[in-house]
Amino acid sequence: MSGKLIVFEGTDGSGKATQSKLLFERLQREGVDCRKLNFPRYGEKSAALVELYLGGAFGTHPSDVNAYAASTFYSVDRYASYKQDWGKYYEAGGLLIADRYTTSNAVHQAGKLPDGEREKYLDWLFGFEYGLLGLPEPSLVFYLDVPTELTEKMMREREQATNTKADIHEQDEAYLRACRENAKKVAERCSWQRIGCSKDGAMRTVEDIHEEIYRRVTELLKA
Repeated sequence: MSGKLIVFEGTDGSGKATQSKLLFERLQREGVDCRKLNFPRYGEKSAALVELYLGGAFGTHPSDVNAYAASTFYSVDRYASYKQDWGKYYEAGGLLIADRYTTSNAVHQAGKLPDGEREKYLDWLFGFEYGLLGLPEPSLVFYLDVPTELTEKMMREREQATNTKADIHEQDEAYLRACRENAKKVAERCSWQRIGCSKDGAMRTVEDIHEEIYRRVTELLKA
């Protein structure tokens, strides 16, 4: 009996970590058996190529590494995680909440490609991970849609608060905009649940967004 996998997706700075954490903690308080996943798994051996890529070791611009090559860096980390950490739990019927997943490649790497090549890439990506690697497909994907100007503002605030440096994705405004436009198309193609996180040029409250997500999750869990 396969389990359920709920994924939070969006461009950088859209609130995935916050919203996935809120949902996980609420379900735990309510006595729901679930686990939390975060990708990439920074610090793990399987994420070494991801860290080199994002740190600029292969080039300081996202386009310096093609979409297919970059995707495999992340795929290896997800495969290792599945085999080592959560595969048996999922296969036994477990519920998992993930901050990013294969869906992140669909957002960020497909965003590098011209419109005419994206469909071919998406077919390859999903066939590779869900077919050849045997990773489970998500039961539900929340796409947190935030205008790029707001995500940039939140990322700068996060950098200052945590004293961290932006990676090569986060530093490139044009790339972030391309990713958002691509993400909206992918979300529609893949029937992701779009969550509009802003209203009248400002972010909705974290609590308001969470309540909308929670309502949709309860429908899935009742099914």
